[in-house]
Amino acid sequence: MITYAHDRPVPAPDRMPTLFLSHGAPPLADDPVWTKQLAAWAADLPRPRAILMISAHWENAPLTIGATETVPLVYDFWGFPSHYYEVTYPAPGAPELAVDVVTLLGSAHHDPGRGLDHGAYVPLVEMYPEADVPVLQVSMPSLDPTVLLEVGRRLTPLRDQGVLIVGSGFTTHNLRELDSAAEDRATAPSWSVEFDDWVDRVIAVGDVDALLDFQHKAPAARLAHPRTEHFAPLFVALGASLDQRDTAAVVDGFWFGLSKRSFQFH
Repeated sequence: MITYAHDRPVPAPDRMPTLFLSHGAPPLADDPVWTKQLAAWAADLPRPRAILMISAHWENAPLTIGATETVPLVYDFWGFPSHYYEVTYPAPGAPELAVDVVTLLGSAHHDPGRGLDHGAYVPLVEMYPEADVPVLQVSMPSLDPTVLLEVGRRLTPLRDQGVLIVGSGFTTHNLRELDSAAEDRATAPSWSVEFDDWVDRVIAVGDVDALLDFQHKAPAARLAHPRTEHFAPLFVALGASLDQRDTAAVVDGFWFGLSKRSFQFH
């Protein structure tokens, strides 16, 4: 049994869902709609014992476990106003969870100095602003959807121990096509709307095979994701929920033409 209180058994809570959320960029934290959506989403979730974050902004093979104690954040972006580099999020580390991840995956590297990047802390600031839930971030060892699906599948037992598994990316992500006037579905570019609609429909019917082959099956896939790192975290969240089919699109809408659609897998 996986435990989180100095190896003392604790009662298992109801199974936690898994999440795929669109974290945007640091300025998305200035969007009052998105921040309220994330806060409301977190309020409706069972209280997690710990959070396992898989962010689009950390690729490292083999899979690597980040800091297991509180260390400085990783400000992995450039050219923004200074206040974005002053954000703090001193969440507790999760060393017991790190041990469990290694047990479930068989092996993993460890980078004890690697703090949370903005794909992790930007949404967590809105969801758990008190920074009082232990957080562990692990890298994506590959962008291959089948590899990430298997990582998620192996991590499934964590859900029964109160761990919230979160894949943090963006449902559409093409920064060269950002459009400050594209605030809603009516003004978002057609490629973003079409890809967003396809993902919503395919996830609703549980067509995992189509998702795994999204680069060939989805409309405008190359425009929606010139590189696939922001879609990849979806497959970890999906893999940890393969034994259940209930899903919900909890957040939708667009930000500068990019889809904010985010999912909860039960």
